[in-house]
Amino acid sequence: MESFSIKKRLKSFTYAWKGIRGFVCREHNVWIHLTIAMLVIIAGFIFDIEKFEWVAIIICIGVVIAAEAFNTAIERLVNLVSPEWHPIAGEVKDIAAGAVLICAIAAAIVGLVIFIPYIN
Repeated sequence: MESFSIKKRLKSFTYAWKGIRGFVCREHNVWIHLTIAMLVIIAGFIFDIEKFEWVAIIICIGVVIAAEAFNTAIERLVNLVSPEWHPIAGEVKDIAAGAVLICAIAAAIVGLVIFIPYIN
């Protein structure tokens, strides 16, 4: 009984990794976020930022990429349930995209707060 539970749990990780791979391989916007994340990580090493600053950067990167994943999932679900144009479907997709923008702006502000003192 216990081995079935472990196998079932491991299978859920397989599905999650499959979702991440599909998301990263098919979504153009995630590549923009990942590119910016790599530039920020490189800047973090160049400026030798503090541990708590790394924590903030890592959380921001995770939140923005997760928001983009949620946005993608919502867009695909809306397209499935409403293949014809509908104003509410469009509004739902716009709100999801707006949520990504909110996260990205907040992450950019955190980046400015962290990196501006190193530049001066």
